[in-house]
Amino acid sequence: MREHLDARLASLHSAGRKILVAYLTAGMAPNWTEMLQALAAGGADAIEIGLPFSDPMIDGPVIQRACVRAIAAGTTPQGVLSEVARLDIEVPLAVMTYYNLVFRAGHERMAGMMADAGVTGAIVPDLSLEESGPWCESADRHGIATVMLVAPSTPEERARLICDRSRAFVYAVGLMGVTGERAALAPSATAIGERLGPLTELPVCVGIGVSSPSQASQVSAHADGVIVGSAIVGRILDGAEPDEVAAFTASLRRGLDANARSAGA
Repeated sequence: MREHLDARLASLHSAGRKILVAYLTAGMAPNWTEMLQALAAGGADAIEIGLPFSDPMIDGPVIQRACVRAIAAGTTPQGVLSEVARLDIEVPLAVMTYYNLVFRAGHERMAGMMADAGVTGAIVPDLSLEESGPWCESADRHGIATVMLVAPSTPEERARLICDRSRAFVYAVGLMGVTGERAALAPSATAIGERLGPLTELPVCVGIGVSSPSQASQVSAHADGVIVGSAIVGRILDGAEPDEVAAFTASLRRGLDANARSAGA
């Protein structure tokens, strides 16, 4: 039985476990569903499935390339969700999509398709707090937890409102920029975790610019978890097999677990 994103992350958070959310672009490779299984086997606590979109504005070159490849292969939101519905996977799944796709499908229809596929979370990065009401209401009705994003530049009062509207976890944007691997961690990636923690009882997970086990460990000293996408997608684009993806995910898991052990020592 696939776990619900809300319940799973709340349980991990209360137990003090650092959370690993892994991202994969749907349809980027013929065996992309095997890659989802590999992420789960490697220790991801939740998986974010990106619906390919022609103008992924928050994403850098790696995920843009994955989107182009997926769209060229004929990947559609309906096709992705149909495949996800057939997956035998216990890890909770969230969909990351741009609002154009939500609007085109219709709020109720999109939320219903997600729920029918066993998806229990949604991230819509270009949907502002002020305009999120109709989608969030549909998502709530279908048991879809809408995860909201807070940027380093977000003022505190607005950040508090975003945290209040978020479900399952708060997506703390680690830097002002697009997704992608970085050799060094931005100072804002640790600062935002510290800043948002007091504003919410939800787990605060930092994404964008977290690329390696050491960076994941460093961030998790200041936040409840991390989201890793480009480092995974880049490896798949470069020809990594599922066992290699599982091994990289396991290395991220070990980095987070080592930090948790050292913090509790």
